[in-house]
Amino acid sequence: MDVKRIAAFSLGAEGGNPAGVVLSQTAISTEDMAQIAAEVGYSETAFAVPSDASNTAWRVRYFSPESEVPFCGHATIALGVALGKAHGTGTYSLTLNEAEITVEAEISAQGATATLTSPSTKSRALAEAELGEVLALFDLSADDLDPRLAPGYIHGGANHAVLALKDRALLAAMAYDLNEGRDLMRRHDLVTIMLIFIESDQSFVARNAFASGGVLEDPATGAAAAALAGYLRDLSWPHGGHFTIRQGEDMGSPSLLHVSLNNKPGDPVRVSGSARDM
Repeated sequence: MDVKRIAAFSLGAEGGNPAGVVLSQTAISTEDMAQIAAEVGYSETAFAVPSDASNTAWRVRYFSPESEVPFCGHATIALGVALGKAHGTGTYSLTLNEAEITVEAEISAQGATATLTSPSTKSRALAEAELGEVLALFDLSADDLDPRLAPGYIHGGANHAVLALKDRALLAAMAYDLNEGRDLMRRHDLVTIMLIFIESDQSFVARNAFASGGVLEDPATGAAAAALAGYLRDLSWPHGGHFTIRQGEDMGSPSLLHVSLNNKPGDPVRVSGSARDM
């Protein structure tokens, strides 16, 4: 089976988050998708089958090496680029397990980019017990948190926790036990735990622990970016309609995510980035 390997949210010819992409004209069994994703070994592989003869609508599922996830942003960007190269620049409709979204592909001589429109967003404060477990996992304390942004349980197609750290060095030093992280994330139905440093109202640096999928860290996480956007909007953060996230710097895979949003709670948000073949 042809598995395309594409790094999404890349910076030119480097960085980004690798994803597998399989475009198939026929259905693939759940067991085969799980096996292929495990063999590919990337944090996610997207499997897409056309829903109509025009190849503009696709049924999509996402698998990590250890589990199926409801939505993956960087794999959607990679999928958009693969669709654009196979079927041309344009907008593609994607049916996920729990949502309907779109991805826009632009293929040019300057490179490949894609923009996803996320599922609806929602958020709540992270409960005290949840926060205590997350802090303990990363060997952090409440004094390490930036008071400008309260810890949140956020959703933009998948569930994430987000903690803002007041010191960039704390973010650079992120470490945790993979098995303990997997247990915590699965008990609390979290796909990732997002640690961020606030550079400005419209600029963030992030690291995303992805133990739920058997991966220590994601170098770029579009689903968490969408969820963070919804959370900022719910808190009336002065986002100005757009912001950027730099991710992957501390693991040697620099990535850049562009996020745009309106002020209507729950509305989908747009996450954009470049991509490169691997």
